Amino acid sequence: MWRENLLEKPFPRLLQHNLAILGIIYVSLRHSAIRIVTRLRGAGFEAYLVGGCVRDLLLGLEPHDYDIAPNALPHQVRGLFGDVLEVGAQFGVTKVRLGGDWFEVAAFRSDLGYTDGRRPDSVRFTNARGDVERRDFTINGLLYDPLDGRVIDYVGGQEDIHRKLLRCIGEPAERFAEDKLRMLRAVRFAARLGYEIEQATCGAMKEMARTISAVSAERIGVELLNIFAGEHADRGLELLEETGLLEQVLPEVHQMVGVRQPEEFHPEGDVFQHTKMMLGMMQNPSVELPLAVLLHDVGKPPTYRVADRIRFDRHDRVGAEMARNICKRLRLSGHLTDTIVLLVATHMRFMDIHKMKESRLKRFMREPYFPDALELHRLDCMASHLKLDNWRFCKERFEALEPEDVRPPRLITGHDLIDMGYAPGPKFREILNAVEDAQLEGEISSREEAIGLVQSRFPHPEGTDASR
Repeated sequence: MWRENLLEKPFPRLLQHNLAILGIIYVSLRHSAIRIVTRLRGAGFEAYLVGGCVRDLLLGLEPHDYDIAPNALPHQVRGLFGDVLEVGAQFGVTKVRLGGDWFEVAAFRSDLGYTDGRRPDSVRFTNARGDVERRDFTINGLLYDPLDGRVIDYVGGQEDIHRKLLRCIGEPAERFAEDKLRMLRAVRFAARLGYEIEQATCGAMKEMARTISAVSAERIGVELLNIFAGEHADRGLELLEETGLLEQVLPEVHQMVGVRQPEEFHPEGDVFQHTKMMLGMMQNPSVELPLAVLLHDVGKPPTYRVADRIRFDRHDRVGAEMARNICKRLRLSGHLTDTIVLLVATHMRFMDIHKMKESRLKRFMREPYFPDALELHRLDCMASHLKLDNWRFCKERFEALEPEDVRPPRLITGHDLIDMGYAPGPKFREILNAVEDAQLEGEISSREEAIGLVQSRFPHPEGTDASR
């Protein structure tokens, strides 16, 4: 009789070791996944954990989700569980909720044709081996039987994990023709795991790189975010360039290759090398920072000129506009786009930080994106001249400031200006900004001083009654 609680069942020795390191993290998620397998097996079906969760367990990584593959069809799965969504019944896919979490349960299947280069035209339900052989890479083609504690490997995935090799299942060109996004996924997996891409797989990627244009911009954008947000983002950029994919999905970044920089400021090399070094130095970045790092110097190739030395006039402004166009092309969210553009546009501002008026410096530091701007500047320095004086100055000032220092309470409002006899209009913004600047500079601190400042700097036009 099948048992619901299967923690007593042994995992393979490698899994036991790795799970001991992980401790009890995600134990409840794993419990629920095993319970689903148990219930399917108890009803007479074959069922396994499959794909990325098995790979991650073997690597000692934390699976963020678990997929289950049975030989049960959607209507049979629905009969066993109370909370089920049929998200792709024609492909044998359901979602089962257990323990508050959702799990994908996809019947063993073989895919028949990929006319759109993304989804199978139709499927044929098959056995476990047939299901594995339709998948993308060998390291993602592993099955795990949590009841018997064994890994089932039809494609040599365990050996490839041992060899640190990313290899397509079957013929690489066929796998990539089925879903061309798999080429970008190959880059992501190889970069994240520190793997080499197997020769035939890499060769197919180079030959088929141009076909990535058939993939929707949204899917490409999501995959690029994953590549650059993960560990070894520098290796991700390198692989994109080596396979020819970078020129297809980010031609503006590809143009940075070989663009020389003045050696006195950039002894590290060209713009591409500089950017790659910055990506490699990131530590737990925000969502916005990786693409800001990637694009911060994207304006250098079109602004390159040689005068007294190599110069990139206004490359920050040019780059900001290019970054906006790139983000829009990739269908990134408005907030993400705006933040990336601001980071690119302001990354040179730190050069003049000591020349800034106090009010301008405080306005800069109160921006929500300032922590990322500061980190972008640090990475920029670390990947070039190594001079961190401006970064230290800003970091110390930023950490010492209180909220009221950078955003003081208003001393007067637009209503006060009306009461003083000023006519509403665009001039109000200029006046109120001047008052706030004086506050930030420490020149005024009271309502009376603010009124005096307005009356002295912004006298009423002749004929206007200021005594109302």
